[in-house]
Amino acid sequence: MTFASMTGFAESAGSHEGLRWRWEAKSVNSRGLDLRLRIPPGYDGLEPPARRLAGERFLRGALQISLTVEPLESVRGLMVDAAALASAVKIAREVAAETGLAPARVDGLLALKGVIVADDASILADPVARAHRDAAILESLAAAFDRLVRERCGEGAKLAALLSAQFNEIERLVGEAARLAGSQPEALRTRLNAQMNELLDSVPVSEDRLAQEVALLAVKADVREELDRLTAHLQDARALIGQGRGVGRKLDFLAQEFNREANTLCSKSADIALTRIGLALKAVIDQFREQAQNVE
Repeated sequence: MTFASMTGFAESAGSHEGLRWRWEAKSVNSRGLDLRLRIPPGYDGLEPPARRLAGERFLRGALQISLTVEPLESVRGLMVDAAALASAVKIAREVAAETGLAPARVDGLLALKGVIVADDASILADPVARAHRDAAILESLAAAFDRLVRERCGEGAKLAALLSAQFNEIERLVGEAARLAGSQPEALRTRLNAQMNELLDSVPVSEDRLAQEVALLAVKADVREELDRLTAHLQDARALIGQGRGVGRKLDFLAQEFNREANTLCSKSADIALTRIGLALKAVIDQFREQAQNVE
């Protein structure tokens, strides 16, 4: 499966039996799959199959789907809704009888909402024609979804390249941190010796005592475990990118683990250079976390 983003836009259009329509599909980030449909009245039956089509193609993302429908110019026309007109006439007569006012004129009755309708609405009365119409509209929606999948995969390819560059930078910083961590015991020894000489007014400190104190400090400042875990997380993250779609949640979790190890490295650091490496790691990891939230 192709590595995919959650952002994209696609559209498709179609026509059938005097109607034409246009689908627009927009996708942005979301923790799950959230589908919001805007469908004209009379097309409510499209919603369940539309959700099924989306579920077959997308794992995550907030999808905003809108459908616009209008009759073709060559068949555009109007018709009288007989039931609505009869109700309007009945009400008009009752009002005239009760109030003594002049009965409503025909032009006034025809101006009431729902009395005059587009003649394409007559298709709703024929179940077979409605089924054919809906099938054609859903075919266009499937085409829009397929285009949106391609759009999201294209964005995913850009994301994968960006994430890979960030992983390379994390790997470089971890290597630099490992080099600095190897020199920490000697730096601790030099610093501790200088501090003790200053506090004890140049009274010499035994090598055994100094070695014991340095060993205790070195154990507390040992960051090899954190560096090993960062390296393991890097391997996992790269494997996820190669795995393809549906890895966004796992990458987001790994970003949290990366950040936890970088925080511990900074707290254990006994050297300003190593602390700077830890802070640089946190900056790159934060960028990685932001991008991981775009991954499906």
